[in-house]
Amino acid sequence: MGGGRGGGRRISSADEDLQRRLNADAPQIPHLSRRIRGLFAGYRNPLILIVILVLFSAALSVLPPLLTRAVFDDALFSPDGLNLSLLVRLTVMMIALFALTGGLGVWQTYLTASVGNSVMGSLRTRMFEHLQRMELNFFTRTKTGSIQSRLQNDVGGVAGVLTNAVSNVLGNTVTVIAAAVAMLLLSWQMTIVAFILMPVLVLAQRRIGRVRARIASATVESLAEMSAITQETLSVSGVLLAKSFNRQPAEVERYRQANREQVRLQVRQAMSGQWFFATVSIFLSSIPAVVYLLAGLMIGQGVATVTAGTIVAFTAAQSRLMFPLLGLMRVALDVQTSTALFARIFEYLDMTPAIRDRRGAQPVPERIGSIELDRVSFQYPDAVAAAVADPDAIPAPTLNGVSLRIEEGQFVAFVGPSGSGKTTLSYLIPRLYDVTDGAVRVSGIDVRDLQHESLVARVGIVSQETYLFHDTIAQNLRYARPDATDEELRAAARAANIHDTIESFADGYDTVVGERGYRLSGGEKQRVAIARVLLKDPDILILDEATSALDSTSERIVQDALDQASRGRTTISIAHRLSTVRNADCIYVVRAGRVVERGTHTELMAAEGLYAELYRERDVRESA
Repeated sequence: MGGGRGGGRRISSADEDLQRRLNADAPQIPHLSRRIRGLFAGYRNPLILIVILVLFSAALSVLPPLLTRAVFDDALFSPDGLNLSLLVRLTVMMIALFALTGGLGVWQTYLTASVGNSVMGSLRTRMFEHLQRMELNFFTRTKTGSIQSRLQNDVGGVAGVLTNAVSNVLGNTVTVIAAAVAMLLLSWQMTIVAFILMPVLVLAQRRIGRVRARIASATVESLAEMSAITQETLSVSGVLLAKSFNRQPAEVERYRQANREQVRLQVRQAMSGQWFFATVSIFLSSIPAVVYLLAGLMIGQGVATVTAGTIVAFTAAQSRLMFPLLGLMRVALDVQTSTALFARIFEYLDMTPAIRDRRGAQPVPERIGSIELDRVSFQYPDAVAAAVADPDAIPAPTLNGVSLRIEEGQFVAFVGPSGSGKTTLSYLIPRLYDVTDGAVRVSGIDVRDLQHESLVARVGIVSQETYLFHDTIAQNLRYARPDATDEELRAAARAANIHDTIESFADGYDTVVGERGYRLSGGEKQRVAIARVLLKDPDILILDEATSALDSTSERIVQDALDQASRGRTTISIAHRLSTVRNADCIYVVRAGRVVERGTHTELMAAEGLYAELYRERDVRESA
């Protein structure tokens, strides 16, 4: 790929810069909590209903301790003896209360799960949609596995917060308040003892939350690295590479080390705060024993009269306080931990695509064809960033002052040494990159003044590295036009010289091509790709070294298909094998980012310049 060759030496540093930018601490993202709340903006009615259910359920939670006291003091151990009818009524009331609370809990869980997972799904889709709009340069400098990790691990990591935070925080808060009120009504002295250490626990919880947030950030980074290793090594290309160089043991060891680090971080994350919660649990669990002792002291010293029912009811209320209070602390820790993940998610969403429509951009005219490059210069963005960081090490531009014109319907070729900028020139036409200086015009209109989607829709690209999905041949062809009929598929395949080959397969057009099309030969994959472009029916066709990886027999077949594809279209061929462009209307010879020669094959051979030298080198190689 021309982009890779033009900026390959600087990708590593650019990737490191990107990772530093994406791994920024959560506090550097402004209004993070406001943005998290904004995710729920479209779910107002369900949220109101959840709030009502939570408040009602929490309000009901204050009744069991009071009913418990009535059972002990008024029914079981009343001054007048056992009151069986009152005991039956109180028992029925308690059972009905528990049944009502359970039913409300199920309804509340359904609503919170629906809202939380809908928000998470929308967030994942929004992130995927945003990534689809990012420029090509973003993907050439970022590992695919890292991107996948952002979509899966980061968004999945906040799922619990999105699903449960609202109901848990609100429900537990109201339950704690209700339990505290019940405890105060029963005995304010014992309530003070129960809450005396709460401020210390809250401060400790906040400190632990910050530690867990840092561990969570390191954990998701480790997961991203594992995803990148998996994507690189378990793809068909990665497996073939590892097998051909006998590097499977090394790849296993690399994965083992990354997995070992992930395990270490997961253990740290699981254990962080465990001693704190153990201490809180011990403290809260010990309160009943302290209450019994305090009640005994109060009774013994005559400070106050405390009934058995009050003691039992108070411990029941305190037990209802324990789990919601622990839940609140855990939710607070989860929210603190998730801020690191939310920061990473919003960091991606805040990146502005480099290629976007200008204000007032117009759709592409009904028919386009002529192409003009007017004093075009270009430098890859990572090279520009490196130059800003170190002005003394400014690299030469990939393209420098290129001017040329291609008429509608012409067949032209870009040739030259590797890394000279041929592919980069072709990338500027569909605006996969924007020029650094100068202008690229299509039918007289600057491509930056055209709506990008409509421009790309009129340009077809056949590259050396053919990409096919793990699907049927028919579905791979319909990627260009989902509404294409079977007859249109066959017509495109015939034009690409692949129809008879497809029909020879047992499943015909329903043949599954395998990962990246590896069940097909190189020539077959390339012809399927040509058929796909023909089905798109573009006005401008770019052939990026489309036959350079093929043997001579496959090359002839594919070349015939390319000749058919280029008829009636403005065609640009980036050629490594010069024999494929001998009949071009014009050949542009590119060296070091400049067009140094132009003309027909005959004219360039007569000029005895770089083209003639490259052509003779080809003859020498083929004769050898």
